[in-house]
Amino acid sequence: MILVIIVITQRPLLNWLRTDGKHDYGTVQEGLIDLREGLIAGARNMIGIGIATATAGVIVGAVSQTGVGLVLADLVEMLSMGNLMLMLLLTALLSLILGMGLPTTANYIVVSSLLAPVIVVLGQQQGLIVPLIAVHLFVFYFGIMADVTPPVGLASFAAAAVSKGDPIKTGLTAFYYSLRTAALPFLFIFNTDLLLIDVDFAHGVLIFVVATIAMLIFAAATQGYFLTRNRWYETILLLLVAFTLFRPGFWQDQISDPYRYVSPTSLSEELNTLNEGDMLRMRIKGEDAVGVMREFSVLFEVPEGKDGEAKQLALGIETYQDSDKTLIDIVHFSSPAEKAGLMFDQEIVELRIPAQRSAKEWFWIPAIGLFGLVVLLQRRRIKQDTQPLSPQPA
Repeated sequence: MILVIIVITQRPLLNWLRTDGKHDYGTVQEGLIDLREGLIAGARNMIGIGIATATAGVIVGAVSQTGVGLVLADLVEMLSMGNLMLMLLLTALLSLILGMGLPTTANYIVVSSLLAPVIVVLGQQQGLIVPLIAVHLFVFYFGIMADVTPPVGLASFAAAAVSKGDPIKTGLTAFYYSLRTAALPFLFIFNTDLLLIDVDFAHGVLIFVVATIAMLIFAAATQGYFLTRNRWYETILLLLVAFTLFRPGFWQDQISDPYRYVSPTSLSEELNTLNEGDMLRMRIKGEDAVGVMREFSVLFEVPEGKDGEAKQLALGIETYQDSDKTLIDIVHFSSPAEKAGLMFDQEIVELRIPAQRSAKEWFWIPAIGLFGLVVLLQRRRIKQDTQPLSPQPA
């Protein structure tokens, strides 16, 4: 309604405010004509958007009415064949499809309710345990990308209506440019520090600065231009630098194992050596609540207790030995173990305790050095290109 009032009154207001007498901006009647033409043009532009939205509604309706969302985890698990990266790629693709034609709020509701549990369940089976906020942001990111993804990119249709361009070509171009940022959700799935989860203020500021630098370097690599046009090897080096700044823990994991593996038979003894607040991972194997055999990982924060047995009791787990296996005997009601999905007669396959390692941020130093090398190479090339040519003898 406010826009309608602006369109109608802007012409007489301009005449009233600009009293130079040199220009006539029109009357209220001309403003009404502008309003009518705008409504007609808007209705014409909405035809394509309406068709695209209706087509997307068929997909969303089919998903909700047939209950296919309940078996998406099984589908992704089958297609990914146990590969973690392939599982994330398939989830991203499904988020793009399910997010087509939906406004932002509905988009989040659909992708988070259908696909976030897929990453949680399958990630646990692969040993990937991330905060739920990171999982929701991952699927929501690709759900929002559907706004520019043809054939149902609503934002692309709106942009094409303004620019008088072809909606499909506009969508393809927008999708091409948005693909350059598609790596970011994968990065904060594996490095939740980028979401400022469990970091203090000083560390958060450092991560913010380094991530900003990494984004600029990543943009320079994908655009093929930094101080000057990149050589092919400079683009590779810049991508390597950006990846290291985003996820320094990857290189640290190649040098030293992030966990110390402990026999499940010594659960109580290990809990006795751990302090309150330390993290403990368990690999569990057994039937779930519906009798399906599965193997998954769970993450516990070591609770308060005077000794290992008290800490184990606080976790809500009682175990017994069956030959060389450690099996769960009792899971206490409303305990951390029950909330994590542990059940009677499941086997504790292994225990993982975070290893004592140096800070992963040390790997930023060689990355910055490599970035400095690229800067020197490009500055030298700029100087060579700008040197005046020596006069030729007659």
